[in-house]
Amino acid sequence: MSKNTIVQTTAKILLPFIIVFGVYVTINGADSVGGGFQGGAVISAAFIVRWIISPDKDIDIRYMKTAERIFLLALVLMGMLFMGQSMGMSYITGRVWMLFTNVLIGIKVACGLTIIFYRFVFFESR
Repeated sequence: MSKNTIVQTTAKILLPFIIVFGVYVTINGADSVGGGFQGGAVISAAFIVRWIISPDKDIDIRYMKTAERIFLLALVLMGMLFMGQSMGMSYITGRVWMLFTNVLIGIKVACGLTIIFYRFVFFESR
């Protein structure tokens, strides 16, 4: 990819805002439109923007694959642990449950979409 200083400078300015927006969408998913998947997709866009800023710096995909598997296992175990109890939870407990679930899903989706992007960039673009 050719070096374009305007694109790189704009991406450097937008990167923190993309991350903050992704975290906002993930955390407020129980109250408004959004949630773990949408927030994870936005955070994944931050990884893509980081690649646009400096394509020569590689991310070790092995760590992302491991993190994705761990968060998937945590989601499955959490669902099995609290199966059938989510409807009977109090308001505060239900909010914490939903926030925790959205964060787990957001991190898993961010890892997964970033892996897909880097896979295309590094392996399929040859």
